[in-house]
Amino acid sequence: MHRTARTASAATALAVAFGLTACGSSGGEGVAADKKQTLTVWAMGAEGEKLADVAKVYEKANPHITVKVTPISWEVAHQKLVSAAAAGTLPDVTQMGGTYMGEFSELGVLEPVDTEAFKKDDFFPAAWKQGEVKGEVYGVPWYVDTRVLYYRTDLAKKTGIDKAPADWPELKQLATAYQDKAGTKWGLYLQPSGLDTVQSWYPFLYSAGGEIVSEDGKAAFNSPESIRAMTEYASYFDKGLTKKSTPPGYEVLKDFNSGDVPMFFSGPWIMTLINDDYPDLKGKWAVAKVPGDKASVSMAGGSSLVVSKDSKHKAAATDFIKYLTGTEGQKDWFTRTSDLPANTSAWDSGTLSDDPGLQIFRQQMESAKGTPVLAKWSEITSKVDEALGAVTQNKSSAKDAADKAQSEIEGLVE
Repeated sequence: MHRTARTASAATALAVAFGLTACGSSGGEGVAADKKQTLTVWAMGAEGEKLADVAKVYEKANPHITVKVTPISWEVAHQKLVSAAAAGTLPDVTQMGGTYMGEFSELGVLEPVDTEAFKKDDFFPAAWKQGEVKGEVYGVPWYVDTRVLYYRTDLAKKTGIDKAPADWPELKQLATAYQDKAGTKWGLYLQPSGLDTVQSWYPFLYSAGGEIVSEDGKAAFNSPESIRAMTEYASYFDKGLTKKSTPPGYEVLKDFNSGDVPMFFSGPWIMTLINDDYPDLKGKWAVAKVPGDKASVSMAGGSSLVVSKDSKHKAAATDFIKYLTGTEGQKDWFTRTSDLPANTSAWDSGTLSDDPGLQIFRQQMESAKGTPVLAKWSEITSKVDEALGAVTQNKSSAKDAADKAQSEIEGLVE
């Protein structure tokens, strides 16, 4: 899920002013799935561009259905969704990430998922949980995302280390060896500060067993586990193993290619970028699970598909979502986009089962942890970003930064 400007609080206030919490309705029985009708769908970013092609394939098999796909850029997605919700003009089906799910479910504009039609056990646990709010399921997992470690194997051999780091001590050992023995400028890359630094830090937090907000909805940012994770993260900056600042638009792959940055954490799309843009790196890099503390746990992201509560085409919307999230639909979507399937059965054959790198992502997803589905999550993580920046820039201790953010987060959770 891509995140844009942190406008959730203002958007929620606007939506409430429009009376949204009272205007959602089931829309009656609506049009039967086998009747001639037009299904409206919004999808974001690259997915919005690719989904129109899939819709054409679906239409050929279901000629009574016309699927009208509207691509929406991530930069304006939140604003458009809020405006459409306030006006009662949400499309029948919408792509939605976990950072939006809490807000829009709270507004009462999403139709609960039919858990007889969609089975929890068909999907990665973290992906299913992303669509669940207070025990009710509103989103069907469409694709998933997680972070793993990318590292230069050729440069690791120069250090005398021939295996991927499995835990925090081994990660720091390799980062140090890259500099001292392979002559790299840095040991790895971690985001130092700014918007969404939290996403770079999640593998440390979750591997330490920490949380920002606990399962019971209480702020937990200043827990011993969280402070330990922040301290470990900051140590790479203190020891000069990673950049203390980066320019806007920094692209780590250029430094990965040159060898200046031999390790970093990122998602599955990077594999395609390396293969396409840096073919000379073939055979010189690999991916590995997140080096763990208590365990190897990374973040879980991705998107779900939701149905508008006011839709008159819920039956057709459900059928279309079944097509997109079923085994074959998920395999097809992967070949078109490289988005990782949320349905685990799609991983059991073909490229997804044969590629060792992709299997690392599957293994990481099995233990990945999703973010809490809260209406003010973007505001909460902005406080975490500020805390991380203060610590990496030596403006605060981990304990003081955590305590300060904790008091601010407590005012944002219900």
